[in-house]
Amino acid sequence: MEFLKTLQIQKDNEGVSTGNEWIKSKGEKINSFSPVNGNLIGSVMAADKDSYDKAISKAEEAFNTWRMMPAPKRGEIVRQIGESLREHKAALGQLVSYEMGKSLQEGLGEVQEMIDICDFAVGLSRQLHGLTMHSERPGHRMYEQYHPLGIVGIISAFNFPVAVWSWNSMLAWVCGDVCVWKPSEKAPLCGIACQHIVASVFKKNNIPEGVSCLVIGGRDVGEWLASDERIPLISATGSTRMGKAVGTAVAKRLGRSLLELGGNNAIIITQDADLDIAITGAVFGAVGTAGQRCTSTRRLIIHESIYEELKKKLASAYKQLRIGDPLDEKNHVGPLIDKDAVNMYCNAIEKCKEEGGHFIVEGGIVSGDGFESGCYVKPCIAEAEPGFSIVQQETFAPILYLLKYKTIDEAIAIQNNVPQGLSSSIMTLNLREAEQFLSAAGSDCGIANVNIGTSGAEIGGAFGGEKETGGGRESGSDAWKAYMRRQTNTINYSHSLPLAQGINFNL
Repeated sequence: MEFLKTLQIQKDNEGVSTGNEWIKSKGEKINSFSPVNGNLIGSVMAADKDSYDKAISKAEEAFNTWRMMPAPKRGEIVRQIGESLREHKAALGQLVSYEMGKSLQEGLGEVQEMIDICDFAVGLSRQLHGLTMHSERPGHRMYEQYHPLGIVGIISAFNFPVAVWSWNSMLAWVCGDVCVWKPSEKAPLCGIACQHIVASVFKKNNIPEGVSCLVIGGRDVGEWLASDERIPLISATGSTRMGKAVGTAVAKRLGRSLLELGGNNAIIITQDADLDIAITGAVFGAVGTAGQRCTSTRRLIIHESIYEELKKKLASAYKQLRIGDPLDEKNHVGPLIDKDAVNMYCNAIEKCKEEGGHFIVEGGIVSGDGFESGCYVKPCIAEAEPGFSIVQQETFAPILYLLKYKTIDEAIAIQNNVPQGLSSSIMTLNLREAEQFLSAAGSDCGIANVNIGTSGAEIGGAFGGEKETGGGRESGSDAWKAYMRRQTNTINYSHSLPLAQGINFNL
């Protein structure tokens, strides 16, 4: 496939890099199979401890140079990365679609997110503002400033194999940090492609090796990163189980962690909703990326007065969904990432039925010509109860649960009564309901939307959630502060040394 050649993807690839230098490793061989057709795309030699340590050492060395470059100059490098991503958008979008399984439109959209965060970071490079304040002592000036942390370790998930890395790395780079990235072992070739793209930009600008490092591998590599005292910040995206392990390991060494974990997102649809908008938001939220987004819509909380009508509209909309090769833009739903994900999907359906759930749109595995990978499944809809254990869990698959409510207070309580707290939405034209949903007594999620779905966060806003979602924030707003250390400075320009709080030593 031409896009593999364009992105310098080989049949066999080294999985450890400090930029343009690729380090030999004796780690295990990771094969990347496309969920689209089951074909082997390529193989990667994962990091072993020796190659990992070489990459970290190179990153430490590079930090000493990179942090002293003025932030706007670092921003100029990121601007050039954005331009290179524009040149490679079609090829990288195809690789994302082919290796991960999301639709081509979504693959291209993910690369566009990378371009957008580059643009955001370029502007940010001239806005890393501190703060001045008045001292209580005469002849003194106080202010705060922000300095780079050092190495930022980035652990990303398969469902957004390139965008989430860029959210972290582009901000970290303009902040003066260097990055060590462990992409998902389920989409390693996307990581290699990105490393080639950014390394060429760094080389053109005579930036030392180590500002962008890649360490591909499985759980062991993630554990090395989390436990490594040389890495002050670990940004990890994935399951709540994984996040708890990473957070514990980082906390043991008093490091910092930025965690973006599970979501169990709901849309409340009130009797005052625009049902056309509600249907569009619900369907895209539930089936986009085959339900493998952390912001996927998993629960619809529907007012009892419109429940039957909405149920029929949803069932009709699902009948129009086209399942198939995600590189074919006529299809809406591609495959799950692998057969383990298919098994979790099937188990969740059985669990829902055991608890008393009724499926109005049946699920199942899709077979036949074009579905030989065994990773294609049918998006399904079940009528359920909020207390079902399966409804309380996040299943990374296109399963949508319908829940009924009577009052807005009840709807918000159902929305909040899950362990996760990432994204939420209300569909209503009633101003009072909307404002209540956004109030302190409303949604307890990090993201709360009105008349749009739970998916599709823009890079300008801080992205993240509460409770078992981890509490971290990435991307826009002031999320950049997570990648820097704050320092308070006091300057005495007087001819004496007055002490704080009026203390007098009488020396």
